[in-house]
Amino acid sequence: MKKVLKIVANKYVITGLAFVIWCLFFDQNDWLSLRERQKDLDTLNNNITFLNQEVNQMLVEKEAITQDRALIEKYARENYHMKRENEDVYVVDGK
Repeated sequence: MKKVLKIVANKYVITGLAFVIWCLFFDQNDWLSLRERQKDLDTLNNNITFLNQEVNQMLVEKEAITQDRALIEKYARENYHMKRENEDVYVVDGK
């Protein structure tokens, strides 16, 4: 028992333990901040992946619209409420 107490009371052990506690909880780059930053980084990477997929989908739609005249007309009618002459357009909001 005295031997264990002597090891624990050693100034190097106390200093090392204090240093580890300081690094884990009180330092600018402490463990909790690193975990929070890692979660933020994971969220941002997920957003980047999602947005890249959206961009790819929009590029495919753009390519399809530029190739097909019927799709251009459909897109203009749905998104910009364009109409032909002698035609009435009624917009029904389904929300």
